[in-house]
Amino acid sequence: MGARDISFASFNLLNLQLPGAAIYGDTDGWDFDIFARKINFTRDVLLRQDADVIGLQELWAADALDQALVAGGLEGEYTALIPPGHNGKSIVCAALVRNGMLVDEPEWIRDFPDEYVLKSGGDDPQQDFIEVNLSTFSRPVLHFKVQPDPRTPVIHVFVCHFKSRRPTQFWRESWYEKDVHGPHLSALGYAISTVRRTAEAAALRVLVTNLAKKTDTPVVVIGDMNDGKDSNTLNILSEQPTYLSPLSTGGGDNSLYTAQTMQEYRSVRDVYYTHVFKGNRESLDHIMFSQEFYDNSKRRIWAFDEMVVENDHLNYHDHKESGTNDHGVIRVGFKWKPADGASV
Repeated sequence: MGARDISFASFNLLNLQLPGAAIYGDTDGWDFDIFARKINFTRDVLLRQDADVIGLQELWAADALDQALVAGGLEGEYTALIPPGHNGKSIVCAALVRNGMLVDEPEWIRDFPDEYVLKSGGDDPQQDFIEVNLSTFSRPVLHFKVQPDPRTPVIHVFVCHFKSRRPTQFWRESWYEKDVHGPHLSALGYAISTVRRTAEAAALRVLVTNLAKKTDTPVVVIGDMNDGKDSNTLNILSEQPTYLSPLSTGGGDNSLYTAQTMQEYRSVRDVYYTHVFKGNRESLDHIMFSQEFYDNSKRRIWAFDEMVVENDHLNYHDHKESGTNDHGVIRVGFKWKPADGASV
């Protein structure tokens, strides 16, 4: 790999917590044998992916991640980005950055930006007033900057973990009435989760736009977004750019392109999936990037090389015993290849 090339990966750790420590309502957590398997699995994935930047989700304990790094002999290769003072009582977004690439200090963004507003009287006289009073991300979004080489621009990276599609369990709420709402737990719970995930996508989109619009700032978004590439969640986040024909050039000013779509253009068929639920193979984990990484962009700086998906372990439903995780791991590589006239 050339000095100015760069690679990114997304890795959901499936509750990487120290043995015996609580994981949500499970006060016993992982036993020592299963924890050892999780460390071995995590170590092997990190070694195989060998990415420069690895976005992590579902990290509970920093010490557990340290053990995986030591097990792979990687403790001297990466800088771990973990919230200062994190006490292991909740899951966080984190990252591993190859030593020498990190620029400045990372930040974890909990509050939605000021420009985020979701309320409207509607654009149709038949519509009622709507207002969504959410102001924080379910899991704070990690934002940091990297520079693979002094001769390259600085890249802004976001690592996110949006609200799951699992129906929100609201039956403990004070307003809940079993006889009234009980028959509709599933429908209402799914709707609440969808609203929350949609709001988080809109808030992150505002952050990306503030960086990328009318600039040449490279941006990469990594995460477990809990939705497919054609979902409303990703449509909001990507701004639905046009993927141009091979002989065309252009690019969206502040759009985000998906690695999945770029790889599909090069594949005989689509074999991309990162999650299995009730036998349905779907893509919930994504790496998205601004036009500075898009092949057909006039402002291209890095060219898409290849996306690799590690998902064989998803064919087995033994994650709580084998130490594997319930999401696929994705890796995307980019080659330094500025377009003629690009700002570098």
